[in-house]
Amino acid sequence: IIAHQSVSNMIADMLIGLEAARLACLKAAWQADRGIRNSFTASIAKCLAADHANRCASDAVQIHGGNGYNSEYPVEKLFRDAKIFQIYEGTSQIQRLIIIREKLESLSKEGL
Repeated sequence: IIAHQSVSNMIADMLIGLEAARLACLKAAWQADRGIRNSFTASIAKCLAADHANRCASDAVQIHGGNGYNSEYPVEKLFRDAKIFQIYEGTSQIQRLIIIREKLESLSKEGL
């Protein structure tokens, strides 16, 4: 199945987003370890990872076709469970508000 270009492209996009989310999480953790305020970076990491988890779960269901909705396949549970990441500990919309407020605050401090 992975030999099909559309499927392999979907999986490649999953891997790209996964690596980007991983790096964002590592940067937020690095800042926290050094006592650097990381609200901006942590919100980006959470929002990116949550949104990407949902996109990956949705694509996985699509790759599995009709079986993706069948409760006998684990991808169906992953699809349902992925939504919680956009809700738990601050919705993705709240994370986006934090991101823009933090950015506006830093621009204001820079006189821009």
